[in-house]
Amino acid sequence: MKTRLLIADDHPIVREGFKQVLSETADMVVADEASNGQEVLGLVKKKNYDVVLLDISMPGRSGLEILKEVKTDYPGLPVLIVSIYPEEQYAVRAFRAGASGYLTKASAPTELIAAIRKVSSGGRYISSSLAERLTYYLDTDAQKDPHELLSDREYQVMVMMASGKTVKEIADDLCLSVKTISTYRTHIFQKMKVKNTAEVTLYAVQHKLVG
Repeated sequence: MKTRLLIADDHPIVREGFKQVLSETADMVVADEASNGQEVLGLVKKKNYDVVLLDISMPGRSGLEILKEVKTDYPGLPVLIVSIYPEEQYAVRAFRAGASGYLTKASAPTELIAAIRKVSSGGRYISSSLAERLTYYLDTDAQKDPHELLSDREYQVMVMMASGKTVKEIADDLCLSVKTISTYRTHIFQKMKVKNTAEVTLYAVQHKLVG
């Protein structure tokens, strides 16, 4: 029996890359593809999959929001996050939301296949460096850094701001209004106790949240 996969990424070239890697693996088959969160939700309601490969950064609703909804309706369906963002940016949030594993798109094909096999058998795929970080962040008594107080969407906007994107660019990327992004920015400034984007950028660099 082959492991049936749903690949969710808004870039066709990325989906093709995954399919090429997985086509060389006899025990896996890409059953369907999705280019946004709504397609993911529609497909998992209609069909059965063994593993969902999900990107965090997609138009409209973020991958983390979709992950939470999938896990609410189908708690037994393993979701493996595959993202351009390094572990230190999003992995902890992904696991809190119910992910079974977290990989960066820069990972080797062999690591992708190993991760799929691990999560499809009911396990979790966590790198050793991430395991240490998870122990710290999931400790409810640990003192939380300011960026840990942000909602998932606020955090996503904060990382994009710190990477040099303007409010309009962020709005375009996330398919949201400029007004909505401006509201997020205000909340970010309040929660992180900073006055402007330059201070956000400095904070993000110091905490290794941006490259």
